[in-house]
Amino acid sequence: MFVVALANIRSLFNVGSIFRSADAFGIQSIILGGYTGYPPRKEITKTALGAQDWLPWQRVFHLPGKLRELRAQGFAIIGLENNMRGTLPLPEFRSRFPLVLVLGNEVRGINPSVKKEISQFISIPMVGKKESLNVAVAFGVAAYHISKFTPNP
Repeated sequence: MFVVALANIRSLFNVGSIFRSADAFGIQSIILGGYTGYPPRKEITKTALGAQDWLPWQRVFHLPGKLRELRAQGFAIIGLENNMRGTLPLPEFRSRFPLVLVLGNEVRGINPSVKKEISQFISIPMVGKKESLNVAVAFGVAAYHISKFTPNP
């Protein structure tokens, strides 16, 4: 099982785009944590193009508790971050399913209380002048890699 958890994503357009990409890459569920927006919202619908209607999702205000619960069920908890020491470059990442990929706020990244629940951090190597990608784009890159290169039991 492959789940994505959104931790305080501000933009409803990003949330909708993540729904659409999650559907494309076979993610089974989306957790909308903290103040992340949730359907029904026209901004989410505009970019999700219906994926919010069939892809299972749940709203969880206290994401750290939900991540602890999932870890106890055997999920690997992986954080996607940039500019953080100790992250593993995405091309080198190999994990196992079940897996939760945690995405953080567009500006501040994953907040400290959520970071405490993450067992491994991955990052997308950047070669241009910019240090990061839009969170929805970064999710698409990471989800593709994980769904293609992570062994499924």
